Amino acid sequence: MRFNIFPLLFLLSFLFLSGCQDDPQAALDKAVEQLQANLEAKKTSAVFDQLHPQFLAQQMNDRQWARQTMTGLFLRYRQIKILAFSKNSQLDPTYTNKGYTDADVGLAGAEGLIPDAARHYRVRMEWWREGGDWKLARLDWQ
Repeated sequence: MRFNIFPLLFLLSFLFLSGCQDDPQAALDKAVEQLQANLEAKKTSAVFDQLHPQFLAQQMNDRQWARQTMTGLFLRYRQIKILAFSKNSQLDPTYTNKGYTDADVGLAGAEGLIPDAARHYRVRMEWWREGGDWKLARLDWQ
């Protein structure tokens, strides 16, 4: 009796790939990386797409504030760099559609090669998962 291994390999490949695509932790990590990339590339609309409709920053500033702030910074600085000194993302153990990212970041803005302004922040982000996408819902910093 011959055993055909191809259907088994196909099934294992499918299970592996679908498991990777549905991994909430991996998707959360990817959303954090994408947010950083979008900010550094000064893609206001892409960042705005990552914000949850109920987004709040520092418990009082909303999406409109975020758009105005980004526009101001993007116009002021030709280059923006975000350095993540430490970053940790984890899923909420109780609510499967919530995740958190804590990070120490350096934010630098420059007109040329040398930064004109640089600051250090301790950032806390709360992400809400809708469908397969993680949206930034809360942002606080010190």
